Amino acid sequence: MTKTLRTLPIPTGSGVSDVLPHLRQVLDGSGSAAWLPVPASDRREARRLGDALAPGEPIADDIALVVTTSGTTGVPKGAMLTAAALRASGDATHERLGGPGSWLLALPTHHIAGLQVLLRSLLAGTEPTVVDVSGGFLPEALAGAIAGMRGERRYTSLVPTQLIKVLETPTAAAALAELDAVLVGGAATPATVYERARNAGINVVRTYGMSETCGGCVYDGVPLTGTRVRIEDDRILLGGEMLAAGYRNMPDHPAFAEPGWFRTDDAGVFQDGVLRVLGRLDEAISTGGLLVIPQVVEAVLATHPAVSECVVLGLPDDRLGQRVALAVVPAPGSAPTLDELREHVLAELDAVAAPRELTLVDEIPLLGPGKPDRGALRRFLLAESTS
Repeated sequence: MTKTLRTLPIPTGSGVSDVLPHLRQVLDGSGSAAWLPVPASDRREARRLGDALAPGEPIADDIALVVTTSGTTGVPKGAMLTAAALRASGDATHERLGGPGSWLLALPTHHIAGLQVLLRSLLAGTEPTVVDVSGGFLPEALAGAIAGMRGERRYTSLVPTQLIKVLETPTAAAALAELDAVLVGGAATPATVYERARNAGINVVRTYGMSETCGGCVYDGVPLTGTRVRIEDDRILLGGEMLAAGYRNMPDHPAFAEPGWFRTDDAGVFQDGVLRVLGRLDEAISTGGLLVIPQVVEAVLATHPAVSECVVLGLPDDRLGQRVALAVVPAPGSAPTLDELREHVLAELDAVAAPRELTLVDEIPLLGPGKPDRGALRRFLLAESTS
């Protein structure tokens, strides 16, 4: 029997219970279809994903899910995940956290992070508790949802921007501290946010991974059971039991050129056996002939008391090729200046990394599950600089 890829519209609220039978088949490896999760509430995005990934066409019998990487421009890539890979990922997560438990869903469900909350619930034999984020994430809703969770162990998964909002809402922070673990991924968690959460009693576990690895496969810098990590020319390569079988629509993609390995676009180093992700190689800024990795600068700036959130970008510059530009969401009651932020960076990094331009913004536009939309922000900063 040849499998066919079929779309699986997934709602964001309590309606996710309707798709759980299909996801049970995903984990069992049963059924005659592989599924392409798409957002039920966004027809345009669902159509874009369908146009790129050919639902209705045959697919290899061992593929259970095709999960797209986050992004709203270009051709979306569809990571082909097997039932075995998804089970290995879920089992390794529960092993690291101390055992299976009940899960709280507070993420969009067609991305891998939200899907994994549902899949881990099924593996644990528990019913997911759902917070409806279709109208945005409201931290005030967490307390009631967490109070209704059952079981000896309770978990959730968030992105850094959600954690920041929780820390600004005392009742939500107190509720989150009752959970056994809070996985945080999708983007880098600023060190200051991590420390604030730990001081609030929240057991934050920083995760690293992507759709191509069934989600997070490295927790707090340590690979999960079944995960392999190596560094090659500063680039992180991931392998192991949870690795995707390739891309549905890009069979010869160079990221999967080496059998058993996925070449990420991330730079990293091992320090005392712990993986440190430095940032994305494809977002590096070439300024005056030198390279600056934005996330390294962002990590330093996040320790400034006047900075709530920040993004570092390269903008075109006639003299330098690119100049280091900075967008900042100020901390409440603060108005940081370029000079003081440059001085803060210079205390930790070389002068080439110090920003030459500052724009204060109300919020950082997001792309997918918690990632800064650097393209949208770059267009905004360019428009501001020429207006």
